[in-house]
Amino acid sequence: MTEDKVTGTLVLAVFTAVLSSFQFGYDIGVINAPQQVIITHYRHVLGVSLDDGIAINNYALNSTKELPTSPGGPTPVSWAEEEAMTSASLITMFWSLSVSSFAVGGMIASFFGGLLGDKLGRIKALLVANILSLVGALLMGFSKLGPSHILIISGRGISGLYCGLISGLVPMYIGEIAPTTLRGAIGALHQLAVVTGILISQIVGLDFILGNHELWHILLGLSAVPAILQCLLLFFCPESPRYLYIKLDEEAKAKKSLKRLRGSDDVTKDITEMRKEREEASNEKKVSIIQLFTNASYRQPILVALMLHAAQQFSGINGIFYYSTSIFQTAGISQPVYATIGVGAVNTVFTAVSVFLVEKAGRRSLFLIGMSGMFVCAIFMSVGLVLLNKLPWMSYVSMTSIFLFVCFFEIGPGPIPWFMVAEFFSQGPRPAALAIAAFSNWTGNFIIALCFQYIADFCGPYVFFLFAGVVLAFTLFTFFKVPETKGKSFEEIAAEFRKKRGSAETPKAAVEMEFLGPTETM
Repeated sequence: MTEDKVTGTLVLAVFTAVLSSFQFGYDIGVINAPQQVIITHYRHVLGVSLDDGIAINNYALNSTKELPTSPGGPTPVSWAEEEAMTSASLITMFWSLSVSSFAVGGMIASFFGGLLGDKLGRIKALLVANILSLVGALLMGFSKLGPSHILIISGRGISGLYCGLISGLVPMYIGEIAPTTLRGAIGALHQLAVVTGILISQIVGLDFILGNHELWHILLGLSAVPAILQCLLLFFCPESPRYLYIKLDEEAKAKKSLKRLRGSDDVTKDITEMRKEREEASNEKKVSIIQLFTNASYRQPILVALMLHAAQQFSGINGIFYYSTSIFQTAGISQPVYATIGVGAVNTVFTAVSVFLVEKAGRRSLFLIGMSGMFVCAIFMSVGLVLLNKLPWMSYVSMTSIFLFVCFFEIGPGPIPWFMVAEFFSQGPRPAALAIAAFSNWTGNFIIALCFQYIADFCGPYVFFLFAGVVLAFTLFTFFKVPETKGKSFEEIAAEFRKKRGSAETPKAAVEMEFLGPTETM
């Protein structure tokens, strides 16, 4: 069958598109490995010497009994301690902002990826988005020459804007150009490219490659390379035939694009499918974000969708992705960077595995298995950290728990929320639902990126007990409130929601969800 053929043009287009996903992953992971090098540079730029800070603390601790107390005012010891604490807080703040500004950009831009793709077309939208990628990479690449903390925070924020846009654009484009029978597998390449980017950033971030005092700024700016490559390759990629036909009503251009992608002059089946899709879309009104929460038919599905994304982000997984090197260091691992790379490798392998599992097992079942496994791993992770001083071998318990935590995450909570949100809603409410879901996902990412270091400093080795409690709460919510969607029609999914909320509504609600734009006036 011609529609199943994998052509050179299709491979080129998909490879070019997921270069954005690769950049996304690279930007997530690149800040991790050189953490101590960058913090040391921040101290230098801000005039806070690490050696001086240690000397101040040691002097304050060792000289407490020798210095006279002064009832009329602060002692030299308290002043020294206060200066050291203020400096440490300042550095922690700038580092947290360096990590979390990326998520702020993603939050802002996540609403606009689909809009940009509809206004400019998928190819031009990716080209425009790459301007942000290049600006962000240049700011970080030259950060060593100026106020590094300001340039890195700004560059990370702009890169976040780019990643917020492409997190909508890339899945949209590759889903629209893929043959129907390959759409699931090709669509999963977005997530696979993301985790591959994370892994590569960890490898090139090794001290003897780029993660050192001389080359760390090049490491941060290296995302410009795939951005430039993508800009060049996009000129050879066909525009989405679905965009050309459904949005622009340009059938001739759509057929030309399809012939390149399919490697055949017979594209009748694709055109027929798109014609049907256009007719269905024209019969269904779009639903606003406000209507998702005010219309009773949509309210429970959107709340469940938001809780699934919250479970993904607040499980503690991004704490591991962003701060794994320092976590392994705390666990007593002599070469924590290599352990972090191991996490990235496991993450990549199990993302590939999940592509096959999610279509064989139920979404809800895999989500529950993943969350339950993460709960157990979080408990053992904290136990290992708490008992580390008494039992040195506990470092291996913590490390093993981190690896298994990542495995369970990628089996369920990693990919599944995106699958399920799309399945909860029909064509009318789906764009608004996906936009608010993406925004909530980025918001959770931002909160964890900004707060995790402070939470870890406050809780110490008990930090993952906190996440274990959060994971347990979300697991119970999933068990009682989330329906299974695998192999079910939209009406059956809507009926499951009505059953779970114990409503005696008539099936009219399901019909309204599928075919009707809400009639309520806002």
